[in-house]
Amino acid sequence: MATHGDQGESNFRVIAGRYRLEERIGRGGMGVVWRATDQLLKRRVAVKEFPFDESDSGSLTPADLRRRRERTLREARAVARLRHPHIIVVHDIVEHAERRYIVMELIDGGSLADRISAHGPVDAVEAARIGADLLSALRTAHEAGVLHRDIKPANVLIDAGTGRVVLTDFGIARIAGASTLTETGTFVGSPEYTAPERMSGARTGPASDLWSVGALLCTAVSGESPFRRDSLGGILHAVVSDEIRPPPQATPLLPVVRGLLERDPSRRLDAARAEWMLRDFLATGRAPQPAPVTPVPSVWRSRRGVLVSVLLVAAVAVAGVSAVALLVNGEGNGNVPPPSSSSSTPGTSVSTSVAPSVTPSPSLSTRRYINGR
Repeated sequence: MATHGDQGESNFRVIAGRYRLEERIGRGGMGVVWRATDQLLKRRVAVKEFPFDESDSGSLTPADLRRRRERTLREARAVARLRHPHIIVVHDIVEHAERRYIVMELIDGGSLADRISAHGPVDAVEAARIGADLLSALRTAHEAGVLHRDIKPANVLIDAGTGRVVLTDFGIARIAGASTLTETGTFVGSPEYTAPERMSGARTGPASDLWSVGALLCTAVSGESPFRRDSLGGILHAVVSDEIRPPPQATPLLPVVRGLLERDPSRRLDAARAEWMLRDFLATGRAPQPAPVTPVPSVWRSRRGVLVSVLLVAAVAVAGVSAVALLVNGEGNGNVPPPSSSSSTPGTSVSTSVAPSVTPSPSLSTRRYINGR
């Protein structure tokens, strides 16, 4: 059996008697992705293998093993219930040597993060195209009761031949009505792209994914998240308290970016309106008009002030307490009609039916932050 790093012809692995793993093309906190061949149907596929270090198998409890297996199955189920041209397609889920593997369509071209790393930021037009396609995909996911919870450049794939944008890696997705697999007191996600309400452990809904799209748009045009800092504590403070300064390159998309990066989720720009604004920009070349805003309620300002204090204390704990671990271990360009007024209220589609995405706790100092890249 080949190791994860083996790519030579003689070391190829065949799992489930059918899928030949050939080359590792991606790796993150939630799994290893292989370029593979379905030997039965004679087609190229991508196979996601949940990480499992055999040398540590003795330290894993039966509950740990069960949780890892169930997380793989839950991801497959989350994606399988979604049909959208900008959401990755799941073909199969198989078990081999006591591990589960997800078999997906293969997107040749790499992630948005790879593209930025290799060629630099994209222009506002390309960012608008990517953002509009992602928002369209998220509308479908949210209507089906699925929250992605880890929108970031590494989880957005771009096909090299067609330019198709594909949202992938639903490894920590939340499905309405399903019990969470996240351990109590554990936060899973990428802090630079995580909405402030998720940082606090509060009940979250579709609006949290939309905040992440706003941060992603900034990264796409500038090469860096607006919340990037030198420390985890700095990131937390930037997300919940610092003045948000979108990069100058985002100026053509500023109303959309600012609308999505609204800290109060009830005032955040909704997916339908944000997508329409971006597609209108693509069709006309005119900068989007700012969405109407209302004053921030004093109760929100007070709550945010308390949250800042809590997170700063947590940041100190993260820096000095070993109990907290940071493990560094994703249609169309035509003009579309504006959404109706009933669709402009953020998060109304599923937010009332979605179970809490993380278990609230009195302090973030007891959480592990897993930044999957």
